[in-house]
Amino acid sequence: MSIEARLQELGIELPEVSPPLASYVPVMVQGDLAFVSGQLPFIDGEVVTGTLGKDVDLDKAIAAARACGLMILAQLRHEIGSLDRVERIVKLGGFVACTPDFTDQHKVVNGASDLMAEVFDDKGRHARAAVGVPSLPVGAAVEVDAVIAIGPR
Repeated sequence: MSIEARLQELGIELPEVSPPLASYVPVMVQGDLAFVSGQLPFIDGEVVTGTLGKDVDLDKAIAAARACGLMILAQLRHEIGSLDRVERIVKLGGFVACTPDFTDQHKVVNGASDLMAEVFDDKGRHARAAVGVPSLPVGAAVEVDAVIAIGPR
């Protein structure tokens, strides 16, 4: 089954790609690897903002990480033409805006990780980092980047 068909079967619609907020490109392909820049969590057209352990609860943050994952897939498809070229999700990097005493970053980033497994099955299993930070661009609650192995056109 193609990934596009899988997305339809799962009822997943990818968002419109968002332009970079600074001096970088959303996706850089080098050889058989695609490096996807950190993506912010857009839900209903708005960035999910706030700080875990202060004004954002765990469920909202997990949904925000999933939204970052959706934007990763949208940016990747926009750059390489088809998600069927994905051979493996190699690594995700998750950044969670949180208070110093918040220690569930790993649970937050599961929102993006679980999405990759849902869409790509075993090819979606990956290495990962989940890091707490004091702030993120535009006050975002979560940011996720990715390294993805791709095949030929």
